[in-house]
Amino acid sequence: MMKQKNLFIAALAAVLLVVPVLALSSGKGQSQQGKAAKAKTLEVVFDYQKQAGPGSNQYAVWIENEKGDVVKTLFVTSYTTKGRTRPGEEPMRGYVKRPNCVPTWVKASKAAEQTDEQLDGFTGATPKAGGTQTFTWDFTDQQGKAVPQGRYKVLVEATLYQASDIVYSGTFSTKDKAGVIKLTSTLTEPDETHKDMVTNVKALLK
Repeated sequence: MMKQKNLFIAALAAVLLVVPVLALSSGKGQSQQGKAAKAKTLEVVFDYQKQAGPGSNQYAVWIENEKGDVVKTLFVTSYTTKGRTRPGEEPMRGYVKRPNCVPTWVKASKAAEQTDEQLDGFTGATPKAGGTQTFTWDFTDQQGKAVPQGRYKVLVEATLYQASDIVYSGTFSTKDKAGVIKLTSTLTEPDETHKDMVTNVKALLK
């Protein structure tokens, strides 16, 4: 009987020692998880499929503040800002030659007031083939400075064909935790032929 009582006391002591350790470990894990959950970057992802013919394949990705001012343009296709100069033609920006070329971005970014050098900072070539496109925002402005804490909007605009233009947008806060941003879309006019140019648009806080 005495032996069994000693074994019981020893087992109870072991449990009492283990429980606080587990509780401390669990609390530490939750604390680290909570800290890691706050988003540090925004990632925009979508599938792009090159379309046939002129008047298509132009898109832009950018961030606006609550006032609607463009904080940073992450990407815009080169034709939009540079155009395509042929022999004997005067150089002309794409959005001037084709006013339907990502008009929402052109207006919001005040592209006409920006120099060619400024536009070059976020201009890129239109992909020659289909594939997943990924753009990342690190919560900085166009000059690389950290933006103030607050609410922002992410936008993706795609000129499907001529006047057929679609804009995806979603709002979020710099204090939000990692997760998916809900996006809504606005389409000027349907175009079944080029509807697959930009699909599966997602914005993720990471």
